[in-house]
Amino acid sequence: MTDGFSYHAAFARNLGWVTQAEQDSLRGKRVAIAGVGGVGGVHLLTLARLGIGAFHIADFDTFDIANFNRQAGAMMSTLGQPKVEVMEKMALDINPELQIRQFPNGVHAGNLADFLDGVDLYVDGLDFFAFPARQATFAMCAQRAIPAITAAPLGMGTAVVNFLPGQMTFEEYFGWGDLPEEEKALRFLVGLAPAGLHGPYLVDPSAINLKERRGPSTVMGCQLCAGVAATEALKILLGRGEVRAAPRGLHFDAYRNKFVHTWRPGGNRHPLQRLAMAIIRRRRAAQGT
Repeated sequence: MTDGFSYHAAFARNLGWVTQAEQDSLRGKRVAIAGVGGVGGVHLLTLARLGIGAFHIADFDTFDIANFNRQAGAMMSTLGQPKVEVMEKMALDINPELQIRQFPNGVHAGNLADFLDGVDLYVDGLDFFAFPARQATFAMCAQRAIPAITAAPLGMGTAVVNFLPGQMTFEEYFGWGDLPEEEKALRFLVGLAPAGLHGPYLVDPSAINLKERRGPSTVMGCQLCAGVAATEALKILLGRGEVRAAPRGLHFDAYRNKFVHTWRPGGNRHPLQRLAMAIIRRRRAAQGT
């Protein structure tokens, strides 16, 4: 034990919402997070404060000033520093007994098996446009029966979809296959948030450009993602509470004070999904984006 630190004292205030036996169980869990910038960084710190005992974290990027509006590790003191190193230090400052493995080259075909080795849960923190890495990671989670959570920061809210062993897979839900990346981006966006709660208050649609791989973000979205994803993680890891899995999801938008459960049998093959994608394609064609 590190001098001055006590696991039981540090996480005693979790008790009541979890039992002592459950807290001890969380201490023995290992969670993998690919991408520790925006949502991924907050996922790591939130789960560390929940008392999770071990992590695999992957990211090849360094912190830049453009990250300041939303990323937990982005500060003047961390400019230019590797995200995995900064976030590991922050997590260890919460729990110095953590076991953390860094994957500083991100996730790729050469290390994905090692990245997911021995983990109890995968939490997606990859950049929206990291299509090959995301597709490969979720595919291997399905192969290895590892539950996986993706929580998207959309506007000032979050849309969450869980993928559980033996149920609908990421590929079955989103239908990416070998499609062009622009089509994958469209299918990901529509599949994550069938209710589209965030759309009505987007004040400048030109801020979203799938061709140029850019879009607006907020810290509120990232923090809401982490809160909901950590709650789903708790339920999955402890085996209690309702966990809605694809093709079901949930979307909460704090700006509009709205919460909806979503259900799209067949995922993006559902008629409503196909209609939504067709409408967006027409709008993008008209706007040249």
